[in-house]
Amino acid sequence: MPASAPRLALIHTGGTIASRPSPDGRGLTPQTPPELPGLEGVRVSEFQPFNLPSPHVTPAHMRQLAQLIGELAADHDAVVVTHGTDTLEETAFFLHLCLPAAVPVVLTGSMRHAEEASWDGPGNLLDAAQVALCPDTAGRGPLVVFGGDIFDARTVTKVHTSAVDAFGGYPGPIGRIDRTPAGPQVRYFATPEPRPTFRPDTLDRRVEILYAYAGWQGEGYAEALSRADGLVIAALGTGNLPPELLPLIEASDKPVVLATRTHAGPILPVYGYAGGGATLVAAGAIPASFLNAHKARLLLLLLLSLGLGREDVRRVFAEGVF
Repeated sequence: MPASAPRLALIHTGGTIASRPSPDGRGLTPQTPPELPGLEGVRVSEFQPFNLPSPHVTPAHMRQLAQLIGELAADHDAVVVTHGTDTLEETAFFLHLCLPAAVPVVLTGSMRHAEEASWDGPGNLLDAAQVALCPDTAGRGPLVVFGGDIFDARTVTKVHTSAVDAFGGYPGPIGRIDRTPAGPQVRYFATPEPRPTFRPDTLDRRVEILYAYAGWQGEGYAEALSRADGLVIAALGTGNLPPELLPLIEASDKPVVLATRTHAGPILPVYGYAGGGATLVAAGAIPASFLNAHKARLLLLLLLSLGLGREDVRRVFAEGVF
């Protein structure tokens, strides 16, 4: 292969795309990484920093992955990461926050395992590689490719537990890859935006998530705040809570971020009743902009690990540039 051939780093981390039924009958487990099919004229190097089901992936694993990608970027043109789907969106967003946008990184996985006739792993993997190597992908930061759709790491989310087209996220894909007789056709519907990166030396803070519901009186709030350095609350609607939470947030000296438990949409602190978003923000709560709770948690974790105080955290979330 000529020295001018593009170089692709393929990083395997486990997940359903690497899973098969266990010989001992205990169910599906990650075993063998998938092979990359049908990609000619590309020098592929494979790496496997860990082999885990994605519920076992922690921010420490995400940081390890970010460090590996940073090292590989020096002598590779693009990077593809195979990952379990349950926390794929969190790893994608963590990489988005930590890696320069210039590094083309694409994450993918599968909803079917390797011994099923409908295994979607090879097709997703080939799509991801072709998207990663597309010149138009450079400068967009980490992306997720699934079922031919290309998603931004900031807004992608898993929207179905078992369907093959399991990923979505408002306002939808930012691009699409289709296979034609002339070869893969990659089209983008959006332009990349400038953004900062957040790279702490360690992840030495703890952030927890609480979920709001009708009739919640703050059960678990004090306990979570006592062991965490910050909280994210998946609040109601545009960022509202039952009235009992207002004095609790007002008394907190740690950052409390309001995301929404609703599928999509930003936090808009407009309601002035007790527990309404406007009263919560006046009491010290921090709106999460358009981020869902688990992505807001990762951003808050990185900011606190960088040593930022509550008002600096508020400024980053308020600017919404991430």
